[in-house]
Amino acid sequence: MNRRAFLGLASAGAAAGRIAPLPNGPLNFIFILADDLGWADTGPYGADLHETPNLNRLAASGMRFTAAYAAAPVCSPTRASIMTGKHPARLHMTIWHEASQNPPRDRRLIPPVTVGSLPHQEVTIAEALKARGYSTAHVGKWHLGTAGSYPETQGFDVNIGGTFWGAPPTYFYPYRGNKRFGGEYRYVPHLEWGEPGEYLTDRLTAEALKIVDRVQQGPFLLNLWYHTVHTPIEGKPELVARYRDRIRPGMHHRNAAYAAMVHSLDENVGRILRRLNETGLADRTVVVFTSDNGGFIGNFEGQPATSNHPLRSGKGSLYEGGIRVPLLVRWPGVTEAGAVSEEPVTSCDLFRTMLAMAGATGAAADSGLDGLSLVPLLRNPRATLARDALYFHYPHYYDTTSPVSAVRARQWKLLEFHEDHRVELYDLARDPGESRNLAAQLPERAAELRGRLHRWLESVAAQMPEPNPDYPRAR
Repeated sequence: MNRRAFLGLASAGAAAGRIAPLPNGPLNFIFILADDLGWADTGPYGADLHETPNLNRLAASGMRFTAAYAAAPVCSPTRASIMTGKHPARLHMTIWHEASQNPPRDRRLIPPVTVGSLPHQEVTIAEALKARGYSTAHVGKWHLGTAGSYPETQGFDVNIGGTFWGAPPTYFYPYRGNKRFGGEYRYVPHLEWGEPGEYLTDRLTAEALKIVDRVQQGPFLLNLWYHTVHTPIEGKPELVARYRDRIRPGMHHRNAAYAAMVHSLDENVGRILRRLNETGLADRTVVVFTSDNGGFIGNFEGQPATSNHPLRSGKGSLYEGGIRVPLLVRWPGVTEAGAVSEEPVTSCDLFRTMLAMAGATGAAADSGLDGLSLVPLLRNPRATLARDALYFHYPHYYDTTSPVSAVRARQWKLLEFHEDHRVELYDLARDPGESRNLAAQLPERAAELRGRLHRWLESVAAQMPEPNPDYPRAR
């Protein structure tokens, strides 16, 4: 269903009373998205250096998902899945805009040319909620295309900081410069009149709090999509020094600057939660916290950014370290305090989940989404979903991978690498670190999962890489 048809049906459904009313009035939504935050980077998921007391409290007051996945191992595709409820492979948005149009031609395979900007015919969660009378605001990283596809064109009343770029040149005011990213001059807009030493994560939260204060009388959706902990790895100097002194032998997390960034992220989650309590909004505001992909394990200024231990690999990869992410959801009056769900879920599910929480039915629920509603899990952490598998497709190169697709069916996970079509099979229940490839031992199971993966790729018209006729001469 396209945008015009969806919004027309949504408006008609509201007018005709086909959208289910909520017994205690409409819910607000604050969607907090971290950038490149690994599954194991916070206290609720076992971080050994990083201190996250506010995220610990959020987990203790809501639900923690232990098997939540980003739909893609890099940022823009996952963000598109959140905004639309559709899989990146279906959208043909499998890599960020800057890499979408000119794939490398010096590798064994040539990745496909993909969609770089979120298409306007897709219905976004902002548009779906706006049709129900919500105020909508986006603060922070966008990275879903050029100016013609900025948040203002995708259903948001307010956009502060959302641009074409995927990372800021610096986390310190004035958030502009050309020191990094090949000398390109970058900036974060709408953050004027700051002071020297001001920190980007703090400033984005300050802007978000202004929005909360302004729109608290009516239902609202607030995307608070932080840039942190994406490179450049820059923490507040006093926090960097504090964490440097805390690093001990045997710790998996050993980057003090990264730890400082996580610390600031957590502090600002705390600021949001406190404002909800102060304004009396906490009892009718859903808070969602997650990340857009697994932790970045590459070096920054000579040091690995983070470790995803006990998971394998990191950002860019379809091993667990590249796609498993933290997910915390607090739905006041519904989620049990401290609840834990082990059900595999994906970022595609969040669109339909928020629609269901908002009481939307009919057109909203039947709009061809790939995700499922997580409401049954939020009501009962022991529940399961009527879904047989999760699928992933990354037909591109990254430092951690060659083009690859994957399927997870309950405890079983299969990866197929497209350069040589080799497959790897893992039992995640016994081997979450994906250290024992069982494909040779269990060929029938591997073949069955491979067949399912191929059928899914065909069903979503997934774009595939092609052999490079000039390889290896092009190297």
